[in-house]
Amino acid sequence: MQLDNKIESIEVSKERIAFLRANLKKQFLALKEDFNLQPNTTRLFKQHCKFIDHLLIELWSDLHIDPACCLIAVGGYGRGELYPYSDIDLLVLIPNEPQENRALNQSIENLIGLMWDLGLNIGHSVRNLDECITEAQKDITVQTNVLESRLLTGSGNMYQDFLASIAKNLSPIDFLKAKLQEQELRHSKFNDTAYNLEPNLKESPGGLRDLHMIIWIARSLQVKNQQLSAANPWSALAKEQIISVAEARRIRHHEKKLQLLRTHLHFLSSRREDRLLFDFQNDLAATLGYTNTPRRRASEQLMQSYYRSVKFIELMNEIVLKLLEEIIVATPPAIRVLNEQFEARNDLLEARTANLLQQHPAAIFEAFLLLQQHPELSGMGATLLRTLQRVKPLVNKDFRHNANNKKTFIDILSQPSGVNRALRAMNRYGILGSYIPAFGKIVGQMQHDLFHVYTVDEHILNVLANLRRFAKPELKHEFPLCSQIFAEFDAPHLLYIAALFHDIAKGRGGDHSTLGTVDAFKFCKLHHLSKADCALVAWLVAAHLKMSSVAQKTDLSDPSVIESFADFVENKRRLNALYLLTVADIRGTSPVVWNAWKARLLECLYSATNHALSDPSFHAKQTIQRRVKEAAEKLSRFGLSEHAYEPLWIQFGEHYFVRHESDEIAWHSRLLTPHLYSENPIVRARLSPHGDGIQVMIYIKDKNDLFARICNFFDRMGYGIVEAKIFTTQHNYALNSFIILDQSGKSVSYSGLLKFIELELANQLNDHYQLESPLKGRVSRQVKHMPIQAQITIIKEVENNNHRLDIIANDRPGLLATLAQQLLKYNIKLHNAKINTLGNRAEDTFLISDQNGECLDFNRINALQMALLDEI
Repeated sequence: MQLDNKIESIEVSKERIAFLRANLKKQFLALKEDFNLQPNTTRLFKQHCKFIDHLLIELWSDLHIDPACCLIAVGGYGRGELYPYSDIDLLVLIPNEPQENRALNQSIENLIGLMWDLGLNIGHSVRNLDECITEAQKDITVQTNVLESRLLTGSGNMYQDFLASIAKNLSPIDFLKAKLQEQELRHSKFNDTAYNLEPNLKESPGGLRDLHMIIWIARSLQVKNQQLSAANPWSALAKEQIISVAEARRIRHHEKKLQLLRTHLHFLSSRREDRLLFDFQNDLAATLGYTNTPRRRASEQLMQSYYRSVKFIELMNEIVLKLLEEIIVATPPAIRVLNEQFEARNDLLEARTANLLQQHPAAIFEAFLLLQQHPELSGMGATLLRTLQRVKPLVNKDFRHNANNKKTFIDILSQPSGVNRALRAMNRYGILGSYIPAFGKIVGQMQHDLFHVYTVDEHILNVLANLRRFAKPELKHEFPLCSQIFAEFDAPHLLYIAALFHDIAKGRGGDHSTLGTVDAFKFCKLHHLSKADCALVAWLVAAHLKMSSVAQKTDLSDPSVIESFADFVENKRRLNALYLLTVADIRGTSPVVWNAWKARLLECLYSATNHALSDPSFHAKQTIQRRVKEAAEKLSRFGLSEHAYEPLWIQFGEHYFVRHESDEIAWHSRLLTPHLYSENPIVRARLSPHGDGIQVMIYIKDKNDLFARICNFFDRMGYGIVEAKIFTTQHNYALNSFIILDQSGKSVSYSGLLKFIELELANQLNDHYQLESPLKGRVSRQVKHMPIQAQITIIKEVENNNHRLDIIANDRPGLLATLAQQLLKYNIKLHNAKINTLGNRAEDTFLISDQNGECLDFNRINALQMALLDEI
């Protein structure tokens, strides 16, 4: 042993390092080649651990580390699961010495440095025995790591002392509580859903970490009881009769599936990448033998298979952890009888007899109903959950046609609370998909539109959860109008049924709204709803996209649009139901799709339609007259007489008042009355009175490249246009209004920004300023790997010479400016624009005509379509 006051630095030669590095690379390439020939993760883990073990033992020997120390593999490496690019977790255990051993410290520093020089991804700690115990008590992660330890080299006696100390200081109850809290935090980090379209194979709910949780809790019991750890933890749990042999086999099957995906993912990305990013999904699918079909991409099939594995792992995580908790806590359960069939054990629902569900399948639905009626229950007990999985096949055609079961299902939907909780549990345990077979088909199904960030079933349940939020008085501040309407709605269960069926036909081919309508109507009829209720639910499913389309793609200030939509909805009950479903639907697609602008558009459409339905005398002229009167009253408060702004209004013309609300009319008139024939562009910006962005007004002598210049300016600012009203006065001035948002979807409220827009935009609209080429923004990573098929549609408007141009494309910086320059190139006049961004998907609508206001002929339309498709 080296003396403390005499350091003998032992170094490994450069030649030796070069040899070891080359050998490491050779071994890794051989590992990869072998895996490609025989994709077996058990074999890969064994081979990988073996050559890393040998390398580390050689390094330890080369540096002559003090024989009183030991090198221990911990974490995943200690467990024997070493993925291609995972960290190699190590613990260097040193003696409890009263004084610092400088020689030992130097040799360990050399060891760690050498590992890094060789390119090993190590996660290391150097501790003595006392420090291990102290750190394990402070940090649950450290305690978890040391539970999965494996001696590599060094003092066997010290390692045994280490194991004995860990066992002595381990409290399985405290460990269980801490790990359950850790899992809860981890799940909440991923929004409590495994169904994100780019999930983390390791950390997402239902991922490998949920299986590790079971292993760790079981291991804490083994360590405390000084039992040897079995090579296969699932076989060990089956041997202890905690799970069945069949369950152990299924767990191992799904574990191997996720391990295989993670290993392929590491090799494909050439790094420690645990996220199933779009970048790799297509390659992964091809590697695993999936092929495209007419209806479904190979990657969609791969991901649905993954999500179904995740669903099973989530279920087993819940069941086994509850069983282990019963063993660890080991106290007599507090039992409370709920009815003749069910009881509560420690606030978990259980059947009173073992064969209840087999003998009385109707009790399956009763169990979920009891969870709603007894909110003090924290869920189902492990025994009931396992029984539920065994009897799932009993939820068949006979079960679906049983009158009592149909009534109970409607009762579940009609409860004052717990509807979302019950349906989520039914989906989690596979009962909802069995009872509604069409729903079962969309479990785990992806939606590659880049604004739905959840699978179809998860999105549907999110929509239902949003509807339930409207029902809670404590949340009415979120959506006051929705809460008010919901409180007055006479049959909320009809909204829930519509939510369940609105996207249920996704992925079948054809119009999912039409196909889903048929399913919804059959379901309602089967459950003996009244004709009126059947009709309402079917209509909601058929029309669930209509309100958002009208709000985001048409000019809501045009009274004829409101009249047409009022004719479509026919009555206030339909309007209320469609508004609630639409808000819940948009909010359920993604955390970032909903914003104040969309909220205002829908609320404006709802309010205007409600007024039209309530007023039998409602017509367009009456609305315009009321607007003019309201604008005049607002202007009078600023001291402006009718005589002052009358010349301006004459030049605006009658159509101006059709397309602008009273607040806009007053704002424009107040600012422009002194500048009717201004030679210079006038630009004014303000925060929108509705809180949905920055409102910008531009008044200038009309010119062809105006819209292109404006789009360029906002692009370079990093702001997106969400609404554009393009208007030309009778004396040939452009009066354009825009709503803009920054890229995060929010407006910035400081006055300096508004002044910058006013000065800089006015400057760039002058003729001396040359029109710049559009930005060529980079396409996002998701779009690159899951591109949207661009669609260009040009349709003639019935009532005028205008055409409606609809564009669906991958969004990117500079897209709108590019479109604007193509319209300029083809001498197209723009009258109106609605810019709608849904995640990475742009859905823009333009009202266009020839520069002279004439119809576009067939050849111009074709040429424009081809040019736009080339650009996007």
